[in-house]
Amino acid sequence: MKKQSLSGSIDMIGLKKVGKGALIAAAGAALTYALEALPNVSFGDYTPLVMTVFTVIVNFARKWIMSYK
Repeated sequence: MKKQSLSGSIDMIGLKKVGKGALIAAAGAALTYALEALPNVSFGDYTPLVMTVFTVIVNFARKWIMSYK
C-alpha cells in the first residue's frame, strides 16, 4: 500500500516529486531560452506555449529513458 502524507504537510517523497517537476519545468524554459538565443528565432506571444510544449517533451524523454513506477 502506498503511503500518503497528511493534508497540510508534505513528506520527503512529495518534496522529491515537487523538485523533479521544478527541474522539468526549468529544462523546458532553458530549451525555450536557448532557441530564442539563436539569430532570427523568436516565438513572440507564443513563448509560454512553446515553453509548455518543451516541458512536456523533456518529461516524455525522461520517462522514456528511465524506468518508472
